[in-house]
Amino acid sequence: MKKTILHKANTRGHANHGWLDAHHSFSFANYYDPTRVHFGALRVLNDDTIAPGMGFGRHPHDNMEIITIPLEGAIEHQDSMGHKEVIHSGDIQVMSAGTGIAHSEYNANKDKALKLLQIWLIPRADNVTPRYGQATLRREDRINKLQEIVSPGPAAEGIWVHQDAWFHLGSLQKGFQTGYEFKKKGDGVYAFVIDGSVTINGVSLNKRDALGISDTDKLTITVDSDAELLLIEVPMI
Repeated sequence: MKKTILHKANTRGHANHGWLDAHHSFSFANYYDPTRVHFGALRVLNDDTIAPGMGFGRHPHDNMEIITIPLEGAIEHQDSMGHKEVIHSGDIQVMSAGTGIAHSEYNANKDKALKLLQIWLIPRADNVTPRYGQATLRREDRINKLQEIVSPGPAAEGIWVHQDAWFHLGSLQKGFQTGYEFKKKGDGVYAFVIDGSVTINGVSLNKRDALGISDTDKLTITVDSDAELLLIEVPMI
């Protein structure tokens, strides 16, 4: 029997620091809800808006897989591994924190806000060697299809993580219907609607709503209005 959890956009944790307006799908920083600590290996999904020129100063991480997807604007990134990069909307960044890294993240623009999703996964093993990856995604590869943007590594090409996890992104047009078959038995999928509205397995979802589904092996997706959809498949640890 399938299990579902519905996270409506307005039920997320919220903190507005002026320079940072953050929504938390799971417990993070000063937001704590014992029923929303993680979904399987998915530990954090933060939906952040960062004011022009502002950002997070140098800070440490360890034993976490960190995936950043800019939605609008660009991120200026520096880290203890020697990387100094700009990650634009349309790009994706991944860091394996492993034994420990430090990095900073700033809005690269002085005149417009930066909007991004930052996602943390619990790795399959601790204390891996820290690593960095970045890629530019082709939007045409996800128009009315689910584009794989993250996969398990280290054997995989492209953007990969130290976890049996798959991310798919779709730019889907109203009326489009599709399905998604789970990669591994026992996994769960956390579906996050970046924009628009969809119905997944009979549940209606609007902008920034999310649905976690486990104990099943497939999804049915109907697009109710033009939508940007992120699917995160993870082990239900």
